[in-house]
Order: sequence, then C-alpha cells, then structure tokens
Amino acid sequence: MKLLVQLFLIFAKMGAVTFGGGYAMLPILQREVVDNHHWASDEELMDYYALGQVTPGMIAVNVATFIGLKLKGFWGGIFATLGVITPSMIIITTIAMFLTRFEENPYVAHAFTGIRACVCVLILDAVLKLGKKSVKDKRTLFIFLCILCLSLFAPVSPVFSVIVAGMAGFFLMPSAKKEKKEGESR
Repeated sequence: MKLLVQLFLIFAKMGAVTFGGGYAMLPILQREVVDNHHWASDEELMDYYALGQVTPGMIAVNVATFIGLKLKGFWGGIFATLGVITPSMIIITTIAMFLTRFEENPYVAHAFTGIRACVCVLILDAVLKLGKKSVKDKRTLFIFLCILCLSLFAPVSPVFSVIVAGMAGFFLMPSAKKEKKEGESR
C-alpha cells in the first residue's frame, strides 16, 4: 500500500507542476522515475514514451499508467494514473469556474507567454538528453535523421513515424545472436 500511495503522490506532484503536456513532463519523469526512485531505466522510459505516443490518450497519463503497472500491476496503474490527472482536474475545474475573469487579464496572458517559453526549453532539454542516449551509432543516427526529415518535411502522423522507426530499427539493427557471434569471434 505504501508504494501505491507513493506512486499517487509522485505523479500528482508531476501533474501539478507540469505545464505543456507530456513532452514537458519528460525531464521531471526522468528525474523522479529514473534518477530518484529507480523505478525504470532511461531506456524503459523512452520505450514507455514511444508506446504512449502510439496508444490512445495523453502521453503523460499513458506513461504513468505503464510505470504503475510495472511496479504494482493493475492497482499501481490506477494509482499512478489518478495521481497524474488529479491536479489537472482540480486546476482546470478551478480555472473554468473563473475563466471569464482570467482570459482578459494581461498579467495572466504575460505569465503564460513566459510559461510557454519555459516549456520549450524543458522539451529541448529532454530531447537533447534522450538524443544522447538514443543515437548511439551510425545506424541509430541514420534512423534519427530519416525520421527527423520525415517529420519536418512530410505531413505524416507521429504514429506513422514511430512505426517506420520501429521497422527501421528491426531491420537495420543487428540481432542479439549476431552481436554475440561477433563478440565471440574477436
């Protein structure tokens, strides 16, 4: 029960301080889930992010669910999911009650301008950290550059990009058997 409460509280904390959605949450997820609590490795977190993109729903909620499921099964998934969505539900409900007062306020508009700039920096930081851990050799650099060009210059769905990258990884990366044979022959 202690871990379930901890899952709820950690994900509630993340949900309360993350502006900008799932991508902005990535640096916080890395710090809390990987560095502080060791609930997942960087590679697992990247896998959860990839799965979160190709499954229905919000990435942050999907990742929280995956981590909760890994740690405590069904109830872990429920507690982590409730943790990440509860702050948003409270904040959105509160804002909706007073929306007409907030939307015309220039201070609020200026604050959100600054928050958006900060979210861009957080996302860039997460991308750079993930890039260092994901692009390990010429093959992964090739996949990265192809998908980058595809996403920048072709109007394709992110789901298509993830599927193409998965297929490229499957066909371009050496199998475990081949790597083992190469290691033995050296």
